[in-house]
Amino acid sequence: RGTRSRAGGFLAAMRWLTLGLFIIALAQPRWTESETKITASGVDIAVALDLSGSMAAEDFELNRQRVNRLIIAKDVLKKFIGKRPSDRIGLVAFATQAYIAAPLTLDHDFLLQQLERLELGTISPNSTAIGSALSTALNRLRDLKAKSKIVILMTDGQNNAGKVSPLTAAEVAQTLGVKVYTIGVG
Repeated sequence: RGTRSRAGGFLAAMRWLTLGLFIIALAQPRWTESETKITASGVDIAVALDLSGSMAAEDFELNRQRVNRLIIAKDVLKKFIGKRPSDRIGLVAFATQAYIAAPLTLDHDFLLQQLERLELGTISPNSTAIGSALSTALNRLRDLKAKSKIVILMTDGQNNAGKVSPLTAAEVAQTLGVKVYTIGVG
């Protein structure tokens, strides 16, 4: 039986180490420190979009085709997002309850992907909780230091669900200095 001397074991280890370093060198790793500056206008916008069952009514035409209220609201919202490249925009979806569909972001491609995912029936569509939607949107804007904070409420109905009344949420918005714009769809 032959045994390997210490020198032979050391040489084998050096070969493996050399091979490993050669593979790392082929990968060409780089150490970079980069910074990306994004210019923002300082406007934070939370959009509350109604997904209740009444949004299924087909009373609009888009490209000579009958479409429901949600499709037209999403189309208008896409155009709005496209015109606001330097504003942070978030998305709240609501029906019986309100949920955050997208946080406030400057990444409008991500926002548009989240908007496309929203469909009727995603949330229990039996009722409309406008007060809950407003309060959820206000919670997203509450502690931010933006020069202007806005909530855009896109709905076709009346409040008939939720634990917060729309008037109470509107008073909170006034207290926080948040402007609320309502867009009636239908």
